[in-house]
Amino acid sequence: MASIKVMTKPEPTRRSADMPKAPEGWPVGSFTDYADAQRAVDYLADRADFPVEDVTIVGVNLMQVEKVVGRLTWGRVLWGGAFSGAYIGLFLGLIMSLFVSENWWVPIVVSVVGGVVFGVIAAAVGYAASGGARDFASTTQIVAARYDVLCQPKSAERARDLISELTKQPRRADRA
Repeated sequence: MASIKVMTKPEPTRRSADMPKAPEGWPVGSFTDYADAQRAVDYLADRADFPVEDVTIVGVNLMQVEKVVGRLTWGRVLWGGAFSGAYIGLFLGLIMSLFVSENWWVPIVVSVVGGVVFGVIAAAVGYAASGGARDFASTTQIVAARYDVLCQPKSAERARDLISELTKQPRRADRA
């Protein structure tokens, strides 16, 4: 006798409360930099009767930008390791000194010296392990091609009108 398998309709997937969802709302302004979008939302927030919680700033076309700030050398790597180790050692030493009544400075000095030694060793090992594959220092940030201001439909028309008023006004720095 053949077995029959009954197919059931799968349950719809539920969106977890923790999962991010796409922003909702009508576009009421589009800006080339974040400061202008923030200025527009701040202008809306200055209106006491405007429901600013209906507004969202959305960065569109995100890009990761890595700016090279310098060449890495052994000297730079070791100084950086010593500095970061000293900083961490100072922090730990200050915490430990809270529990010592006499010679409170001893845990600070020992922690800073230990932090410098550990920082130099850790930096040297990390740099040597890279084998020269990345001999430069850089900073990284995420930027958007534009910033859209969205607003819930119930307030969107008013938001668009207010932002239109704002764009006709000179900036605060321009007024002086």
